[in-house]
Amino acid sequence: MMSVQVHSSIDQPVERDWRLAIRRGLMCRCPHCGEGRLFRGFLKSVDRCEACGEALHHQRADDLPPYIVITIVGHVIVGGLVLVEKYAEWPMWLHMAVWLPLTLFLSLVLMQPVKGGVIGLQWAMRMHGFDNAPPLPERQPGTSMASRQ
Repeated sequence: MMSVQVHSSIDQPVERDWRLAIRRGLMCRCPHCGEGRLFRGFLKSVDRCEACGEALHHQRADDLPPYIVITIVGHVIVGGLVLVEKYAEWPMWLHMAVWLPLTLFLSLVLMQPVKGGVIGLQWAMRMHGFDNAPPLPERQPGTSMASRQ
């Protein structure tokens, strides 16, 4: 009986701990070393980590952090509102005075850490350029034979 052995000359990349990377991102620190700052502005991430030099410019958090924040804040606010409505009779002005500022406060406080966590997840999963591979050229749509005639 013949057996086949496959030897790969390509080194497998070191596995990255996604839990640690997300935790570091939630603390607004570099997902690689945990030392350097992740943000230079409220939501503007740094291009490179000041401590370890890890390139962070290719992150693509985009719309996921607001969706996560909306989900968290929505559950907290709606849950609180339902509990208050069930066990108390607040006047409308008190609802407006409590729930609107709380919604704004929670949204602003959670946005930066959630975006950091998303960047940490992307780094750990080697998404969007975090795999250190050269970028592939974008493909152009092909033309069909009928359009050439």
